Amino acid sequence: MDSNLADIDAVFLDLDGTMYLGADLIPGALEFLARCEQRGIDRFFLSNNSSRSVTQYVSKLNTLGIPATPEDVLLSTHDLLSWLSSNAVTETWLVGTEGMREMLESQGVSTQSQNPQFVVLGYDTEITYDKIATASIHLHNDVPMVASHPDMVCPSPDGGLPDTGAYMAMFEATTGVRPVWICGKPEPGMILHKIEALGLEPARCAMVGDRLYTDMAMATRAGVKGILVLSGEATEEDVGALSEGAEQNPSLIVGSVDELLR
Repeated sequence: MDSNLADIDAVFLDLDGTMYLGADLIPGALEFLARCEQRGIDRFFLSNNSSRSVTQYVSKLNTLGIPATPEDVLLSTHDLLSWLSSNAVTETWLVGTEGMREMLESQGVSTQSQNPQFVVLGYDTEITYDKIATASIHLHNDVPMVASHPDMVCPSPDGGLPDTGAYMAMFEATTGVRPVWICGKPEPGMILHKIEALGLEPARCAMVGDRLYTDMAMATRAGVKGILVLSGEATEEDVGALSEGAEQNPSLIVGSVDELLR
Protein backbone atom coordinates (compact mmCIF):
# COMPACT_ATOMS: atom_id res chain seq x y z
CA MET A 1 0.00 0.00 0.00
CA ASP A 2 1.25 3.49 -0.80
CA SER A 3 0.20 7.02 0.11
CA ASN A 4 -1.82 7.45 -3.10
CA LEU A 5 -4.50 5.24 -1.51
CA ALA A 6 -5.31 3.45 -4.75
CA ASP A 7 -8.35 1.14 -4.49
CA ILE A 8 -9.62 2.88 -1.32
CA ASP A 9 -13.28 3.93 -1.30
CA ALA A 10 -13.59 5.28 2.26
CA VAL A 11 -11.30 6.50 5.02
CA PHE A 12 -12.08 6.49 8.72
CA LEU A 13 -10.16 9.27 10.39
CA ASP A 14 -9.18 9.41 14.03
CA LEU A 15 -9.40 12.95 15.43
CA ASP A 16 -7.07 13.68 18.38
CA GLY A 17 -3.52 13.41 17.09
CA THR A 18 -4.63 12.74 13.51
CA MET A 19 -6.79 15.65 12.35
CA TYR A 20 -5.98 18.05 15.17
CA LEU A 21 -4.05 18.47 18.39
CA GLY A 22 -6.02 20.34 21.02
CA ALA A 23 -7.50 23.39 19.31
CA ASP A 24 -5.08 23.32 16.36
CA LEU A 25 -5.53 21.54 13.04
CA ILE A 26 -2.73 19.25 11.87
CA PRO A 27 -1.04 21.18 9.03
CA GLY A 28 -2.45 20.07 5.69
CA ALA A 29 -5.56 18.40 7.19
CA LEU A 30 -8.05 20.56 5.29
CA GLU A 31 -6.18 20.07 2.04
CA PHE A 32 -6.23 16.31 2.58
CA LEU A 33 -10.01 16.39 3.05
CA ALA A 34 -10.32 18.41 -0.15
CA ARG A 35 -8.33 15.73 -1.99
CA CYS A 36 -10.69 13.07 -0.59
CA GLU A 37 -13.63 14.98 -2.04
CA GLN A 38 -11.90 15.40 -5.40
CA ARG A 39 -11.20 11.65 -5.56
CA GLY A 40 -14.71 10.70 -4.44
CA ILE A 41 -13.45 9.00 -1.28
CA ASP A 42 -15.96 8.95 1.56
CA ARG A 43 -14.55 10.16 4.88
CA PHE A 44 -15.79 9.65 8.40
CA PHE A 45 -14.46 10.87 11.74
CA LEU A 46 -13.87 8.27 14.41
CA SER A 47 -12.90 8.92 18.02
CA ASN A 48 -12.53 6.94 21.23
CA ASN A 49 -12.74 10.23 23.12
CA SER A 50 -16.08 10.04 24.94
CA SER A 51 -15.75 13.41 26.65
CA ARG A 52 -17.82 15.17 23.95
CA SER A 53 -21.21 14.45 22.42
CA VAL A 54 -21.74 14.13 18.67
CA THR A 55 -23.16 17.65 18.62
CA GLN A 56 -20.06 19.00 20.35
CA TYR A 57 -17.76 17.18 17.93
CA VAL A 58 -19.62 18.51 14.91
CA SER A 59 -19.41 22.02 16.35
CA LYS A 60 -15.65 21.69 16.93
CA LEU A 61 -15.03 20.30 13.46
CA ASN A 62 -17.08 23.06 11.86
CA THR A 63 -15.24 25.69 13.92
CA LEU A 64 -11.95 24.30 12.60
CA GLY A 65 -13.25 24.65 9.05
CA ILE A 66 -14.08 20.95 8.57
CA PRO A 67 -17.54 20.38 7.08
CA ALA A 68 -19.19 17.61 9.09
CA THR A 69 -22.66 16.36 10.02
CA PRO A 70 -23.71 14.05 12.87
CA GLU A 71 -23.76 11.14 10.39
CA ASP A 72 -20.03 11.70 9.76
CA VAL A 73 -19.04 11.17 13.41
CA LEU A 74 -18.59 7.76 15.06
CA LEU A 75 -17.76 7.69 18.77
CA SER A 76 -16.92 5.06 21.36
CA THR A 77 -20.07 6.31 23.12
CA HIS A 78 -22.11 4.89 20.23
CA ASP A 79 -20.45 1.52 20.76
CA LEU A 80 -21.09 1.80 24.50
CA LEU A 81 -24.78 2.58 23.95
CA SER A 82 -25.08 -0.45 21.67
CA TRP A 83 -23.50 -2.63 24.37
CA LEU A 84 -25.76 -1.26 27.12
CA SER A 85 -28.83 -1.84 24.95
CA SER A 86 -27.84 -5.41 24.06
CA ASN A 87 -27.39 -6.15 27.77
CA ALA A 88 -30.64 -4.44 28.82
CA VAL A 89 -28.79 -1.92 31.00
CA THR A 90 -30.78 1.21 31.83
CA GLU A 91 -29.55 2.07 35.34
CA THR A 92 -25.95 3.30 35.67
CA TRP A 93 -23.60 5.47 37.67
CA LEU A 94 -21.61 7.51 35.16
CA VAL A 95 -18.09 8.78 35.55
CA GLY A 96 -18.24 10.97 32.46
CA THR A 97 -18.82 14.46 31.13
CA GLU A 98 -22.10 16.32 30.72
CA GLY A 99 -21.90 15.70 26.96
CA MET A 100 -21.62 11.95 27.52
CA ARG A 101 -24.43 12.06 30.07
CA GLU A 102 -26.70 13.77 27.55
CA MET A 103 -26.03 11.07 24.96
CA LEU A 104 -26.84 8.27 27.44
CA GLU A 105 -29.89 9.99 28.93
CA SER A 106 -31.28 10.69 25.44
CA GLN A 107 -31.33 6.93 24.88
CA GLY A 108 -33.17 6.21 28.13
CA VAL A 109 -30.13 5.32 30.25
CA SER A 110 -30.16 6.75 33.79
CA THR A 111 -26.68 8.00 34.71
CA GLN A 112 -27.05 8.76 38.44
CA SER A 113 -28.93 5.72 39.67
CA GLN A 114 -28.76 4.88 43.36
CA ASN A 115 -28.97 1.19 42.42
CA PRO A 116 -26.98 0.97 39.19
CA GLN A 117 -26.62 -2.17 37.14
CA PHE A 118 -23.21 -0.90 35.99
CA VAL A 119 -20.68 1.79 36.71
CA VAL A 120 -19.97 3.41 33.33
CA LEU A 121 -16.50 4.87 32.90
CA GLY A 122 -15.77 7.43 30.19
CA TYR A 123 -13.13 10.06 29.52
CA ASP A 124 -14.27 12.52 32.17
CA THR A 125 -12.62 15.92 31.76
CA GLU A 126 -15.05 17.21 34.41
CA ILE A 127 -14.23 14.54 36.99
CA THR A 128 -14.91 15.23 40.68
CA TYR A 129 -14.01 13.37 43.83
CA ASP A 130 -17.69 12.70 44.48
CA LYS A 131 -17.98 10.82 41.16
CA ILE A 132 -14.85 8.80 41.99
CA ALA A 133 -15.92 8.04 45.56
CA THR A 134 -19.48 7.03 44.64
CA ALA A 135 -18.24 4.83 41.80
CA SER A 136 -15.75 3.17 44.17
CA ILE A 137 -18.49 2.43 46.71
CA HIS A 138 -20.62 0.81 43.99
CA LEU A 139 -17.65 -1.26 42.80
CA HIS A 140 -16.93 -2.40 46.38
CA ASN A 141 -20.59 -3.48 46.51
CA ASP A 142 -20.07 -5.78 43.49
CA VAL A 143 -21.57 -3.49 40.85
CA PRO A 144 -19.62 -4.30 37.65
CA MET A 145 -17.96 -1.72 35.42
CA VAL A 146 -18.03 -1.09 31.67
CA ALA A 147 -15.69 1.43 29.99
CA SER A 148 -16.15 3.47 26.84
CA HIS A 149 -12.60 2.86 25.56
CA PRO A 150 -9.12 1.78 26.73
CA ASP A 151 -6.94 4.81 25.83
CA MET A 152 -4.36 5.58 28.52
CA VAL A 153 -3.60 9.12 27.32
CA CYS A 154 -5.31 11.82 25.30
CA PRO A 155 -2.88 13.63 22.95
CA SER A 156 -2.38 17.34 23.45
CA PRO A 157 0.17 19.89 22.24
CA ASP A 158 1.68 19.84 25.75
CA GLY A 159 1.94 16.05 26.03
CA GLY A 160 -0.34 13.14 26.87
CA LEU A 161 -3.18 13.77 29.34
CA PRO A 162 -4.80 11.14 31.61
CA ASP A 163 -7.56 9.32 29.69
CA THR A 164 -10.03 6.55 30.50
CA GLY A 165 -7.34 3.88 30.75
CA ALA A 166 -5.61 5.91 33.46
CA TYR A 167 -8.90 6.22 35.39
CA MET A 168 -9.37 2.48 34.92
CA ALA A 169 -5.99 1.84 36.57
CA MET A 170 -6.97 4.13 39.46
CA PHE A 171 -10.20 2.22 40.11
CA GLU A 172 -8.40 -1.10 39.89
CA ALA A 173 -5.84 0.10 42.44
CA THR A 174 -8.64 1.31 44.73
CA THR A 175 -11.17 -1.51 44.37
CA GLY A 176 -9.48 -4.37 42.52
CA VAL A 177 -12.20 -4.16 39.84
CA ARG A 178 -11.56 -4.22 36.09
CA PRO A 179 -14.26 -3.54 33.49
CA VAL A 180 -16.17 -6.60 32.30
CA TRP A 181 -16.16 -5.02 28.84
CA ILE A 182 -14.25 -2.18 27.17
CA CYS A 183 -15.98 -0.57 24.19
CA GLY A 184 -14.58 1.51 21.34
CA LYS A 185 -11.37 0.92 19.43
CA PRO A 186 -9.79 -1.62 18.98
CA GLU A 187 -13.14 -3.47 18.84
CA PRO A 188 -14.05 -3.63 15.13
CA GLY A 189 -17.79 -2.98 15.56
CA MET A 190 -17.28 0.78 15.61
CA ILE A 191 -16.17 0.72 11.99
CA LEU A 192 -17.80 -2.41 10.59
CA HIS A 193 -21.35 -1.20 11.31
CA LYS A 194 -20.79 1.79 9.02
CA ILE A 195 -18.94 -0.23 6.37
CA GLU A 196 -21.79 -2.74 6.21
CA ALA A 197 -24.43 0.02 6.13
CA LEU A 198 -22.67 1.61 3.16
CA GLY A 199 -22.28 -1.70 1.34
CA LEU A 200 -18.49 -1.31 1.17
CA GLU A 201 -15.77 -3.95 1.21
CA PRO A 202 -13.51 -3.71 4.28
CA ALA A 203 -10.43 -4.34 2.13
CA ARG A 204 -11.24 -1.14 0.18
CA CYS A 205 -11.42 0.98 3.34
CA ALA A 206 -8.66 2.49 5.50
CA MET A 207 -8.38 3.47 9.15
CA VAL A 208 -6.08 6.46 9.67
CA GLY A 209 -4.88 7.07 13.21
CA ASP A 210 -1.97 7.81 15.53
CA ARG A 211 -2.25 4.88 17.95
CA LEU A 212 -1.02 1.35 17.53
CA TYR A 213 -3.03 -0.38 20.24
CA THR A 214 -6.38 1.12 19.23
CA ASP A 215 -6.37 2.45 15.65
CA MET A 216 -4.05 -0.08 14.02
CA ALA A 217 -5.31 -3.02 16.07
CA MET A 218 -8.88 -2.19 15.07
CA ALA A 219 -7.88 -1.94 11.41
CA THR A 220 -6.50 -5.47 11.55
CA ARG A 221 -9.54 -6.85 13.37
CA ALA A 222 -11.92 -5.17 10.91
CA GLY A 223 -9.99 -6.27 7.83
CA VAL A 224 -9.30 -2.71 6.64
CA LYS A 225 -5.99 -1.06 5.80
CA GLY A 226 -4.25 0.58 8.76
CA ILE A 227 -2.46 3.88 8.12
CA LEU A 228 -0.38 5.17 11.03
CA VAL A 229 0.31 8.90 11.25
CA LEU A 230 3.22 10.09 13.36
CA SER A 231 1.51 13.38 14.27
CA GLY A 232 0.15 12.08 17.59
CA GLU A 233 1.12 9.35 20.04
CA ALA A 234 2.99 6.57 18.23
CA THR A 235 6.56 6.77 16.94
CA GLU A 236 8.57 4.76 14.42
CA GLU A 237 10.43 3.27 17.40
CA ASP A 238 7.12 1.99 18.76
CA VAL A 239 6.44 0.25 15.46
CA GLY A 240 9.94 -1.20 15.42
CA ALA A 241 9.34 -2.76 18.82
CA LEU A 242 6.32 -4.74 17.59
CA SER A 243 6.67 -8.45 16.95
CA GLU A 244 6.22 -9.78 13.43
CA GLY A 245 2.55 -10.45 12.77
CA ALA A 246 1.32 -8.30 15.67
CA GLU A 247 -2.15 -6.89 15.04
CA GLN A 248 -0.86 -3.40 15.78
CA ASN A 249 1.37 -3.38 12.70
CA PRO A 250 0.23 -0.73 10.18
CA SER A 251 -0.11 -1.21 6.43
CA LEU A 252 1.48 2.22 5.87
CA ILE A 253 3.31 4.83 7.96
CA VAL A 254 3.25 8.56 7.10
CA GLY A 255 4.21 11.71 8.95
CA SER A 256 0.68 13.08 8.82
CA VAL A 257 -2.47 13.10 6.68
CA ASP A 258 -0.80 15.85 4.64
CA GLU A 259 1.24 13.11 2.88
CA LEU A 260 -1.81 11.16 1.71
CA LEU A 261 -3.46 11.33 -1.74
CA ARG A 262 -0.59 13.34 -3.18
